Amino acid sequence: MKSTLYESEHDAFRDAVRSFMDKHVAPFHKQWEEAGIVDRSVWVEAGKQGLLGMDVPEQYGGGGIKDFRYNCVVSEEITRVGGSGVGFTLHNDVMAPYLLDLTTDEQKQRWLPAFTSGEMITAIAMSEPGAGSDLQGLKTTARRDGSDWVLNGSKTFITNGINSDLVLVVARTDPEKGAHGFSLLAVERGMKGFERGRNLDKVGMKAQDTAELFFDDVRLPAENLVGGEGGGFIHLMEKLPQERLSIAVVAVAAAEKVFDITLDYCKGRMAFGKPIGAFQHNRFVLAEMATEIEIARHYVDKAVLAHNAGEFTVQDAAMAKWWTTELQKKVVDQCVQLHGGYGYMLEYPVAKAFIDSRVQTIYGGTTEVMKEIIGRSLGV
Repeated sequence: MKSTLYESEHDAFRDAVRSFMDKHVAPFHKQWEEAGIVDRSVWVEAGKQGLLGMDVPEQYGGGGIKDFRYNCVVSEEITRVGGSGVGFTLHNDVMAPYLLDLTTDEQKQRWLPAFTSGEMITAIAMSEPGAGSDLQGLKTTARRDGSDWVLNGSKTFITNGINSDLVLVVARTDPEKGAHGFSLLAVERGMKGFERGRNLDKVGMKAQDTAELFFDDVRLPAENLVGGEGGGFIHLMEKLPQERLSIAVVAVAAAEKVFDITLDYCKGRMAFGKPIGAFQHNRFVLAEMATEIEIARHYVDKAVLAHNAGEFTVQDAAMAKWWTTELQKKVVDQCVQLHGGYGYMLEYPVAKAFIDSRVQTIYGGTTEVMKEIIGRSLGV
């Protein structure tokens, strides 16, 4: 069944995004992987082309259109070219809602123009060495000192961690209040006491800078509190569904891409005098993947529309996130198998898809945590 998610204006936007990815990302991604980081110039170019902050008001340089389908187009086209190092999705899908919905007019004027131009790269810092999905286990603290905040602690696995100019840090501001004792604080490049650790050496997604961050008595003005004091945990719970939907969008797009590559391979690769796809077992594997990807596509399409309508729930997001990412992992593994020895060679896109996909069931909330959220919503 044909997807009906997109309309003519989204198709026109896709043409522009596809052209950008083919010109500014695909030819350079291998060298970015070798360097372990994406060149900042691609962010500025993306800003010029309107690929950043599509839902940011025009007065701040954004597209002024609140429609998550445009975000999906950018994510899908990044996935199409295997641009796993390009952190636009985190910038647009994860950070933008915080900067749009929780900031003051002064903060918007200070940050959003550079956000949309690509001159300011953003990151969100939640995970710590001893706490990942369990946000209540976070130990980073911020205490009042006059009108300022003084931040101490460390974060790890932070996407855009090296390149980021603005980092939204989750910190415990009142240890006595449990879930109501967290706040969000914006740390800016160059602040005294803010240090970046090493660019982490990951299994996959080699071009994406993922770093440790350290905060040693970082003094922040009161104007860098984002949202309400003590409201950090609630703010995170409100924004995480879009992050998880974003991951699901990428998961389905990645599964579709690697399946298409593998289907072509199975039609052309010969064994015992016929294409390997003509063997019944392989044909059945392909049939199963095609069916599961199709079903996942329609669920995610519906989820995107529900999100646009303000009807997408925490439970919906958990279902979308765990199911599609586990499917992506399964599809990629089967596609490697169908490629045989070539599937294990990094010069083949299927091998890169294999190592890039593994983190999908981990970040944004693990599969196990997603199932726990769903289970609790069922009253068990």
